[in-house]
Amino acid sequence: MERYQTLRAYSAGGVVFRLAPVPSPEQYFATEQTEEEQDTSPVDEPERDQIHMEVALVGRKHAGIWALPKGTPQAGETIEQVAIREAQEETGLQVRLIAYIGSISYSFVRDQIRYHKQVRHFLLEAIGGDTSLHDHEYDLVAWFALPEACRRLTYQNEVNILYQAEETLRRWLHYRRQEGLK
Repeated sequence: MERYQTLRAYSAGGVVFRLAPVPSPEQYFATEQTEEEQDTSPVDEPERDQIHMEVALVGRKHAGIWALPKGTPQAGETIEQVAIREAQEETGLQVRLIAYIGSISYSFVRDQIRYHKQVRHFLLEAIGGDTSLHDHEYDLVAWFALPEACRRLTYQNEVNILYQAEETLRRWLHYRRQEGLK
């Protein structure tokens, strides 16, 4: 039986998202209407709450993987600073930290060392930048609707983080509405 040296490793990353309104079925089949024909009734609450969450994923063509951005701390960084820096470097996007989502843990062996790794994930809103400005750790960065992002992700534990991110986002949006914030 081989014995490995064991190390614990920590990193942070996140779910980088942007929001877009969900088009109503009527918008798909819209025809030109006169002002009198247009429905001017107020939008009811459920329709206004419909959102379309898109997520930025990073990938490697040669390995055929898609993942959430993440990385290891530099000296003196908080875990939140790591998540923001890594997401910005790997996606090319400027982000704003919204909330902690959760963590995942996994183990792997490299060079006779067993690593037990914990990755803390944060919900990060894209507020600027461009995916073409990403670093070269990954060669692909793309936006995906949440269901497609779940299908593309290589690791199931990251899919679980996406579902937690969606719930965290819904709670955050609900709180902001209650507080009268935009």
